[in-house]
Amino acid sequence: MKNPRLLFSALCLFLGATVLSAKPQLGIQTWTLRMKTFEEAVVFAAEHGITQLELFREHLDPGASREELLRKKAFLDQHGVTAYSIGVSNTSMDKDENRQLFELAKLFGMKVIVVEPREPAQWDVLEELVKEYDIKLAIHNHGTGTVYGNPSTVKHVLAERDARIGVCLDIGWVTAAGFDAETVFRNYGDRVYDMHLKDKRLDATDGPGRPQDTHIGLGNTNYAGLITAIKESDWSGVMAIETDSREFHADPEEFVTRAKAFFDAHFGDH
Repeated sequence: MKNPRLLFSALCLFLGATVLSAKPQLGIQTWTLRMKTFEEAVVFAAEHGITQLELFREHLDPGASREELLRKKAFLDQHGVTAYSIGVSNTSMDKDENRQLFELAKLFGMKVIVVEPREPAQWDVLEELVKEYDIKLAIHNHGTGTVYGNPSTVKHVLAERDARIGVCLDIGWVTAAGFDAETVFRNYGDRVYDMHLKDKRLDATDGPGRPQDTHIGLGNTNYAGLITAIKESDWSGVMAIETDSREFHADPEEFVTRAKAFFDAHFGDH
């Protein structure tokens, strides 16, 4: 009979290694690939070794027929790619309309839906669906002057709502709004359910109120501090590559390749 103490010690070492190995997964927000069709976006992701997709509405419409949705799900499966989320999703006071989102998420096995409700009253309706479906919602932030541009507004929502309502931290936009990404991440505690891997320059713009997108790590985001915080917290959600740049949208090859290299340099196996 094997020594039970040795077996127990081996189990502890295994579990310890499992906990220590917790780290983010790399994904892509298909807004980055918005000039491509759904099929082209899936193939592009697979060819770049990215298996986690957060799909935007033009690539996956919650109002589409079940037949169309199943066709797209089969295409994802065929290419070894997972639709882990959809967003940033439109929501309203119409519970049945919002239910389409949750039904889609259930069909695809999504863990989180990214939203940015314009009316505070929508949270009552959305929270009911969160409890019914047991699917998380993540609040997305844009820049200064938008509904959730200030992290304190987001924290106020979190304080009043079910724990399955959390945050999609758009790293570039929180930086553009004048906040430190590391500090914001830490202050949200365990309520960060998704991230958009993005960077922006504060000394250049693409238009009024639109700080210019740049390659990840070359903008003003405090990535050094944020990466440290992510590793210290053993955060293991998806960091989805995203850009708002029309130039990068037109030809995303270099942007995605460099973003993946940045992610791998900090979170890959070494």
